[in-house]
Amino acid sequence: MLILDSEWLGEAYGKRWLVGVSGGRDSVALLHSCVVAFGAGCADRLVVCHVNHRLRGDDSDGDEGFVRSIAGQYGLPLFVHQVDVGLEAEVGKKSVELAARDARHEAYVLACSEFKCDGVLLGHHADDQCETVLYKLLRGSAGLKGMQEESVLKDKKLVLVRPMLAVRRSEINAYIDEHALEFREDVTNAEPFAVRNRLRNEVLPLLFDIMGRDIVPSVLKSLDYCGRQEDFFEEMIDYPSMLDPQGRLHLPSLREVPGVIQQRIIHRYLSECRVHNITQALVESCQGLMETTNAAKINLPGGRFMRRKEGRLFMD
Repeated sequence: MLILDSEWLGEAYGKRWLVGVSGGRDSVALLHSCVVAFGAGCADRLVVCHVNHRLRGDDSDGDEGFVRSIAGQYGLPLFVHQVDVGLEAEVGKKSVELAARDARHEAYVLACSEFKCDGVLLGHHADDQCETVLYKLLRGSAGLKGMQEESVLKDKKLVLVRPMLAVRRSEINAYIDEHALEFREDVTNAEPFAVRNRLRNEVLPLLFDIMGRDIVPSVLKSLDYCGRQEDFFEEMIDYPSMLDPQGRLHLPSLREVPGVIQQRIIHRYLSECRVHNITQALVESCQGLMETTNAAKINLPGGRFMRRKEGRLFMD
């Protein structure tokens, strides 16, 4: 059996893909399934990419060696990027998680450029999606938010594709067993200090126990429903008419639409300005700038600002 989205596969042939492989079970299953799907021509269609974050000493080097081995076993080109993520986090004054993500994106950009790849394949699956939805919801996200099957990082000209996003962790485990695939177990995934680890290892099992059933399908169904609602809103909103020629939000136009639509427009504006972790509280704070009796500037993540000036809202 394959664990890749069949519709995606129909569009994937003829392109060259960078496959992000950490050495863990999910990325190993993704790579193997890609090799099987692309068949004899896989060496022309797939490139393995591994990022050694140097966070776990010899274990990190062991992961790199393992990925080098399986890339050689499949006869695939390999791109390895080594970075001291702990140091990058310290210098950049950001979390290790964010520094690690930035390091991966940097590696993907370099590898896609060197090997002329059309996009990057990642091993996220349905259980990851459920964890992401709960994590963002608990942080105060504006609605149910999850990962997209395909997302584009415009500033990096990078296409990220998740062809296993509808696949359950249990199906991946079964695939690993069926094909007797070796993989590396990251022991830090079981450590309780990371929020995502605690959601996976403590919160979700507790919710299963409380509800007496697997909650992942219900969460994903709600996410799909909210996504379709958002798509409808996007179709109904004339977003370009809310911008002035300089790309700033035009307050007179914004004031003519209902408050909930104002929030949708502000959320989209923040997203297009590459503001991360947009919460409902942040959107409401930006909406408050519309009132001239309020302060004309608020702080945004990353040391940026949203300002009101001369009937406009804009990033600074």
